[in-house]
Amino acid sequence: MAVTETSERRKARPARPSLVWITRAEPGASATAERVSALGIEPIVSPLLEVRPLPDAPIDLEGVSAIAFTSANAVGAFAERCPERGLRVFAVGDATALAARERGFASVLSARGDVRALASSLAARRRELPGFVLYPAAAEPAQDLAGALEAVGLKTRQVALYETTPIPPSAELLARLAEVDGVLVHSARAARALSAFLKTSPAPDLAAYCLSRQIARSLSRAGLAARVSAAAPNEAALIGLLAAAP
Repeated sequence: MAVTETSERRKARPARPSLVWITRAEPGASATAERVSALGIEPIVSPLLEVRPLPDAPIDLEGVSAIAFTSANAVGAFAERCPERGLRVFAVGDATALAARERGFASVLSARGDVRALASSLAARRRELPGFVLYPAAAEPAQDLAGALEAVGLKTRQVALYETTPIPPSAELLARLAEVDGVLVHSARAARALSAFLKTSPAPDLAAYCLSRQIARSLSRAGLAARVSAAAPNEAALIGLLAAAP
């Protein structure tokens, strides 16, 4: 598994951590913790984000030929509000695709990458998609999928179904912060929340394992011992960073 060092100054690859902080929102955090445990590393689940549904968001399926999901959170938010399962689904990655299948969608294609890869996957099939691409999104999406799709001639209907809000670390995390030597960061919003926390609770021995280079760069002033990013923007590659650590 390739590892990319993203610090401004090149540093030695961090040693395998013994206690890893899982910062992502539930329910994904618990699934990540299981994967970390399987490596023989102790996880501590303390999300820095919480997913909350937005009330009364209407979902208009008229003229829709496919659904684009950028996260498992979007899958869950849509599935809770709408019984439709017959439309084709384009998912950003394998974890999101699995979430869609578990919710009853039969036709699911994974872009196995990031939002850019998802947009490219849809663009390659635009002749098969004469109607709208429904994009169930967060209130403040991290990236502009709708804009990317419209730029290649795909009609997009974006609907905000949930919001992701920062929450403080748990009491358990605060009590064990000095022991924590690794932190997994899955999103830019989690990186911002982590940076804000570290301003008042420095952890200079903490190494950050990030889903992408962009996320790692956003932690450049967080006072971390190291920042490394996954070779691909998916959880398998992120967990691979821990597996490959010396």
